[in-house]
Amino acid sequence: MTTARPVPRAMTAARRSNMRKLAALSALVLVAAVLYMVVDVNFSNEKLMRYSMRIRAPKLFVMLITAFAIGGASIVFQSIINNTIVTPCLLGMNSLYTLIHTSVVFFLGSGSLFASNANVSFAVDLVLMGIVATVIYSYLFKKTKHNVLYVLLIGTVLTSFFSSMQSTMTRVMDPNEYDSLLATLVASFSNINTEIIVFSLVVLAAVIFALRRELALLDVLTLGKDQAINLGVDYDRCIRRLLLGVTLCIAVATAMVGPISFLGLIIANLSRQLLKTYRHSQLIAGSALFGMLVLVGGQAIVEHVFSYSVPISVFITVGGGLYFLYLLLTNRRR
Repeated sequence: MTTARPVPRAMTAARRSNMRKLAALSALVLVAAVLYMVVDVNFSNEKLMRYSMRIRAPKLFVMLITAFAIGGASIVFQSIINNTIVTPCLLGMNSLYTLIHTSVVFFLGSGSLFASNANVSFAVDLVLMGIVATVIYSYLFKKTKHNVLYVLLIGTVLTSFFSSMQSTMTRVMDPNEYDSLLATLVASFSNINTEIIVFSLVVLAAVIFALRRELALLDVLTLGKDQAINLGVDYDRCIRRLLLGVTLCIAVATAMVGPISFLGLIIANLSRQLLKTYRHSQLIAGSALFGMLVLVGGQAIVEHVFSYSVPISVFITVGGGLYFLYLLLTNRRR
């Protein structure tokens, strides 16, 4: 009869410490959400109160969904590429989504069913981006043998390529159609697509359920391809499926609020620096909670301090760019 091996005390202490940190983050998110819902609300007037809640509740819900999708996708993507400074936006996934969405309007028109109906447009963007991104990046990772420098270089070229094609289409597009398209290409929680909230939740739930086995193997995949194969993992299949899941999550977040560059980089690395663990269940939870805190707090500042004059994506892009340079410099010193 075999006995269970005792868990090292240091590991148990670290796990308890991380759970306390996640609980503290959850409390901060709850406080930020409550403040966002109640600040400057006229509770003495029932009609005004209901009107405020009807406007703010969908925004809050979308911010939480977006943070969860981008936070989880960024941690998974970093584990796939085995590097903590590379995120989907740095490889052009946001630019790819923008190109696909622009192409639908350019070739089919803004009045077509595929562009005017929110759910159909979302489904088309999701399917096209899932197919194209999975084919391109699976081939890219295989050919470069997951070399970070090559992947990052090619990703930069792809970003410029996708952006150039999208810019060319917008230059020759009808001005009226361009005006209707422009609102969906700039990330802003003041102009969210509330019609696809249910569809987005269904997609995210389906992705998590379909990839439950691959997600459970993330701790093993980070050991490297050879070690994972020796432990009985079908490495290439897991990478392809996880990459598809990352693409769908990024597509969901981008379709709801528009492209948000560097958000994944910020929250994923903050989660790693705070928790200092290899357990992806904790890292994904931490990344999602940081994302919720950044988005809810940032949107509150945008609405009550800057009076909607500056979208939250501007602050995230500037802060993310500086944080990216900081990570590059600190990793180089190490």
